[in-house]
Parts: sequence; C-alpha cells; structure tokens
Amino acid sequence: MAQRIYNTLSGKRENLESREKGKLHIYVCGPTVYDYSHLGHARVYVVFDVIRRYLEHSGNEVIYINNLTDVNDKIIKRAEETGDTPESVAERFSEEFFIDMDSLGVKRADFYPKVSEHITEITGMIAGLVEKGYAYESAGDVYFNTSKVNEYGKLSRQNLEKIIAGIRVDANEKKKNQEDFALWKSAGDNEQGWDSPWGRGRPGWHIECSAMAMKYFGESLDIHGGGQDLVFPHHENEIAQSEAYSGKEFAKYWMHNGFVTVDKEKMGKSLGNFFTVREILKKHRPEVVRYFLLSTQYRKPIDFTEEAINEAKSSLEGIENSLSNLKHAITVKEGTEKTKDDKEVLKKIDYYRTQFFAAMDDDFNTREAISSVHQMCTVLNSYIVENPNNEVLREALDNFEEFSQILNLFEEQDIDQNEEIIAHLRKLMRELEVKKLKDDYTVSGLMRLVLLEREKARKENDYEKSDKIREGLSHMGIVIEDTEEGPRWQFRRS
Repeated sequence: MAQRIYNTLSGKRENLESREKGKLHIYVCGPTVYDYSHLGHARVYVVFDVIRRYLEHSGNEVIYINNLTDVNDKIIKRAEETGDTPESVAERFSEEFFIDMDSLGVKRADFYPKVSEHITEITGMIAGLVEKGYAYESAGDVYFNTSKVNEYGKLSRQNLEKIIAGIRVDANEKKKNQEDFALWKSAGDNEQGWDSPWGRGRPGWHIECSAMAMKYFGESLDIHGGGQDLVFPHHENEIAQSEAYSGKEFAKYWMHNGFVTVDKEKMGKSLGNFFTVREILKKHRPEVVRYFLLSTQYRKPIDFTEEAINEAKSSLEGIENSLSNLKHAITVKEGTEKTKDDKEVLKKIDYYRTQFFAAMDDDFNTREAISSVHQMCTVLNSYIVENPNNEVLREALDNFEEFSQILNLFEEQDIDQNEEIIAHLRKLMRELEVKKLKDDYTVSGLMRLVLLEREKARKENDYEKSDKIREGLSHMGIVIEDTEEGPRWQFRRS
C-alpha cells in the first residue's frame, strides 16, 4: 500500500513520492530558544519523530533537519530581562530543549543548524533576492516585495486583500507594501548584529529557515513540517522567498500538526494555561506524555487536561501490562503443534498488524495504529491464560517490538544496554571505597559520580554516552535537570 500524506499546499492526501528514490529530505522548523519548551513544542517534535521513524522503518534513508533559532527579538528581550547576553540565553535554552526532547524519546536530528552559524548563507540569499528584483533595501532594512509574487498566499489560501486587511500593526514607512516582510533588520551599535552590504543588522525570521534548508538540501526538499501556527506567515513567506530565489519548487509536501489546547482553549501564557514540558514531567512519566501526544491523529487539535493525561496513563499501562504478561508466558520448552485455536489467534495477530500499518500509511494515523495494538492486547490477554503456544507468543512479541521501534513506546529498558556504564561506576566506587556507606549517602554519592561522568562525556562531545546515561537514569525513574549551578537530579513523581 502506498503511503499517503496530507499536503497542506494542495489541501488533500497525496501519495508520498520522494524526489530521489529511497531517500527523503525532511526539514522541521525548530524552537526559538529563549525559554523552556512547552507542550505545543513537544507535540511538533514527537509527531515528526514518529513520522521519521516510520519512514525509516519503511526502508527510506531519511535526512532530518531541525533548526535552532538562536537569533531573534524574543531572545534579545529575554537577555535584557535577565542581564545575560543573547548568546548565553540561546545556548542555555538550546540545552534545555535537548533535555526535554531526550526525555520524551525524540531521536536526535541529523543536523541542528543555528542561525548564528549561517549568517553568510542568509546574507547571500538576501543579496540574490535584491539582485533579482524581489527585495529592496530601505534605510538599512531589507524587505521582500510580496507584490512581485503572483502566487503569494497559496499555502494558506489567502489572497493579498485578506492579508492586508488582517495586518494590525502601525504603518511602516520603510515598506513599499505593508504586507512586505523583513529579510534583514538594522541593529544599533549596542545590539546583537552582523556586518552586511546593508549595514550592521540581523536576519528576519523567515529568511533564516530558507537559507539553512538550502544549505543542506539544495534548492528543493521533500517534506517541510511544523506546527499549524507556522502556515502563515512563516511558511508562506518561506515559499515566496525560496521560489523567487531559485525558480524551483521549494518543498514538495508541507505537513502541519494541530494545536494543543487546554480545556478547549489554545494554550498561551496570557491565558494562564501555559505548561512547560519540564513541569508536566514532574508529575507524569515521559512515556505517558509521549503516548498522550500520539493518541490523536497529528493534524487534529489535542486537548490537555488532567483527566486526559490520566486516561493516557491508564491506557499505556494496559499495553505495558499485556506486554509484560506476554514475556512472562514465553517459556523455553519446545514448541508444540499448533491447534485450531492457535492458528485463529495467529490470524488475529496478523490482522491487527495489518491494521497498524494501514493506519500509519494513511497519513501517519497514530490514533488508529495504537487502537490496533490495544485490540491485539485484548486477544492476547485471553489467549495467555489458556495453554498458549510459544510460537504464537513469539510472533506476537515480534510485532510488539516492531511497533515499539516505530512509536518508541511499550519498550522495557534493557539492563544490558547500560552494562558498560554500570561496570565503570562500580570501578569508581571501589576506588573511592564507598561500598560500606549508608544507603542514603550511597545513592547521593553514586549519583554524584554518574553526573560527573555525564559532564565529562559532554565536554568531550561524546553525546552518545551522555545520552545513554540520561536515558538509563530516566528508565530508573531519575530525572536530570541542568541548571546554572550545575546538574541536579531527583526521583520522578509518578
């Protein structure tokens, strides 16, 4: 069955066909790193993490980019409030972003380009747009001239009249048209900025993603994704400037996940219903939050309430209990000849497996895919209490492991994965002779050693090892929080 995805650009489901057979280039707009990630951010990156995992499972080579917007007016404002530099604010909250996404089981992107490291590419693209007549300089600023683009508004399906009517800012005398958007903004001597042909300044938000995507993927890519709030103006402007610059289609498919609401209202600081990932993980396991975010089809809004997250917890635990019982039921005895009932159960397992993949092929419908897992569990729960056939049980377990690879859920921590770290910690304990200390001091001392090892790994850029330590601790119910005073740890509250 062909994989079908909903393309925001066309407004309909389409067969997924990569530009290069067997290879997919995906760019997902990353966070503006001036604060902790909230649940809306988490939904974006968990959703596209599963999309990426499924496309890889389907045999594609996926090159996945998630940028970090580390040059932005919000960052500058936060720096002014805290007395820090914009660079230190961006660096701190970039690290906090990784901590939250690691906790939620989001696989690291292949590249995390930063705006601050791509100023040359950005100014080069702006210069090209000016040369082609699509952009103009005005008193140190550079603007994109939307009137030069016939199809401006094709992604959001808005026409210029509606866009102009929706502009609620004071008239900017620097602009030729009020709907034009900034590519480069002038900066004062004491403001964050870089030299450019138009004077000292910094890039506008929209041009950043276009330039970075083209740096890694060339003039065209397969899938460009992000939250629904980015359709207009961010992604609309990306299309306009990118296609004006190259003369080619920028992205073949545009994918957008729905909003996270709280008690049916859009989440926002001004409404007082704003929840960070860090706050939520103090009360709920990361796996529960991830399950909750995947329990609704990605394009639909999802409403966060305590009742909903607790329902997700119970639902996930039901699957985890079934999986645990399944593993316990498997014995080492030789398989016996399958009975009629055994064969019937195998048929049902195969049916729900087929349903799982059909749901994922239909615009990555994780809600229906998870429903298939639950239905398989119902069959297995009844079957296990009988005299189950080991071959049937192993077939079921193989399916669970495959589902886990795609959703990154249901998987129990394998102690052997941390064997190397545990052995090293035991060696350190012997050297420091802490074996005979009281239990509370032993835990505290051991955690101090663990965090020292993690910090050492990070300083040596051994992120695989540092991530492995964090994941191992997370599965043992221990959360690490990196603060200005250094890393802290605590037992996660269930």
